[in-house]
Amino acid sequence: MSNKEIVEDLLQRIPDNASLGDIAREIEFVAAVRQGLDELDSGKSTPIEEVEKELPSWIIR
Repeated sequence: MSNKEIVEDLLQRIPDNASLGDIAREIEFVAAVRQGLDELDSGKSTPIEEVEKELPSWIIR
């Protein structure tokens, strides 16, 4: 499925009263997920041990 087809499919599922901001956020979310999956497929992932070590610094208290 091409990027254009993905956006067309997304637009079909978004409510007619969605704001441009809502639509932009949905597109950005889909783009980020696809980028992450591409990185995983190409072996550019971060080992879970490294994520576990960094996770405490990501939490806002």
